[in-house]
Amino acid sequence: MTQPVSARIKLFLDGANISDMKAARLDPMIKGFTTNPSIMKKAGIVDYTAFAKEVLAEITDLPVSFEVFSDDFTNMEREARIIHSWGKNTNVKIPITNTKGESAIPLIKKLSAEGIILNVTAILTEKQIKDVADALAADTAAIVSIFAGRIADTGIDPMPIMKNAVALLKNKPKAEVLWASPREVLNLYQAADCGCHIITATPDLLKKRELEAKDLGEYSLDTVKMFYNDAKAVGYSI
Repeated sequence: MTQPVSARIKLFLDGANISDMKAARLDPMIKGFTTNPSIMKKAGIVDYTAFAKEVLAEITDLPVSFEVFSDDFTNMEREARIIHSWGKNTNVKIPITNTKGESAIPLIKKLSAEGIILNVTAILTEKQIKDVADALAADTAAIVSIFAGRIADTGIDPMPIMKNAVALLKNKPKAEVLWASPREVLNLYQAADCGCHIITATPDLLKKRELEAKDLGEYSLDTVKMFYNDAKAVGYSI
């Protein structure tokens, strides 16, 4: 029998709904959590620190990534140190550049050398991957979040890029490659096949795990029944 994908790659819940996060903490397949300012804004979070501390009060044994949001590197560093102080399971998300396109590599190198666990985010190019691989300290854990879904949105196959990222980071044994922005369940299998260590998934995407190894003929029949029942419920006629 084919090994389930959740046995080959770590699943991190991506979101900012405290109820979803609390429920996921009890799911043995969930190995960590990520969020970002855009997800938090969509969820209606207005007090960043209060939300983070509420999450960390509930989740003490799995990694949780919180992102800095300043655009200048001095304040970005200040925020990173504050986030780092919130708990031993807190990972600090640093974007690969600021909004001006200026590289965050010097800051990433500085914080990683100090032993701060980073989640370097918003990575899309192979140069960015190489720069991060060069900057990370070999003896400090880190997550390298590559937005494979956004790469695919442009019509480019992300799999060669992700495989290359895994190869580039082999000399940093404590660094993990994360497949970010998945669009469909297939991406979980693709990420595992590339050798990625982690993939993020929204609650909606995680719910589709129940379809793993589902018979396609049975799935076809379920689909036909759905169409029939929905048309009947509305009372369509021609």
